[in-house]
Amino acid sequence: MNIVFFGDSICNGQGIAIHKGWVTRLSQTLSDLGEQCGKSVLVTNSSVNGRTTRQALESMPYEVQTHHPEIVIIQLGLNDCNMWESDHGNPRVSPLAFEANLLEIITRCRTFDAKTIFLNTNHPTGRDQKLCAHSVVTYEIQNRIYNNIIRKVAQVAGPDVRLNDIEAAFLQATAGIRASLLPFVMADLLHLSEQGHDFYYKVVEPSVSATVKSLLSVQVPRLFKVGHAA
Repeated sequence: MNIVFFGDSICNGQGIAIHKGWVTRLSQTLSDLGEQCGKSVLVTNSSVNGRTTRQALESMPYEVQTHHPEIVIIQLGLNDCNMWESDHGNPRVSPLAFEANLLEIITRCRTFDAKTIFLNTNHPTGRDQKLCAHSVVTYEIQNRIYNNIIRKVAQVAGPDVRLNDIEAAFLQATAGIRASLLPFVMADLLHLSEQGHDFYYKVVEPSVSATVKSLLSVQVPRLFKVGHAA
């Protein structure tokens, strides 16, 4: 079984040791599941820091399609929603384009054998200042708007698309209080701390592991040989 993580710096674990990232830890868990049932599980992390959905589509032929993955976990949006001064307040990828890009990514995953596609919303950030001089909104407001688009796509895309609502889990854990969020993010108020990676793992692992078990048709080991008394 081939599994691909397709995302940005939140999947790469920017700023922490590689073995402490949530994707690395989850990869080990999924590989162990394969060994338990005598089957191979190959996990690939095809993620790039700073990536938008527009850039992701350009790189899909090599980074996703060549693997023919049965499962794809998509973590994108934090770069799409950002606004740069040089763009005069336009997001790097507009909301309409972001939605269309996610739908095309899903379609391409399906045509290259994906059985289940996970869409992850993004965690809340502490960035509550205006994005740039041309902007009237904060980064966190933009993040919430794009998270709602992810939820919409997951709802309409089909039964093979499943939502891991990271934002909702974080809001529940922190009660929506900014000070309670701070241990989960780094000093830049965006990238995940070790505690943030731990939380991502706890939220995402159950649904992905359950899907892997289902696709591998894990069976309960026999306690005795056929033809012998119990």
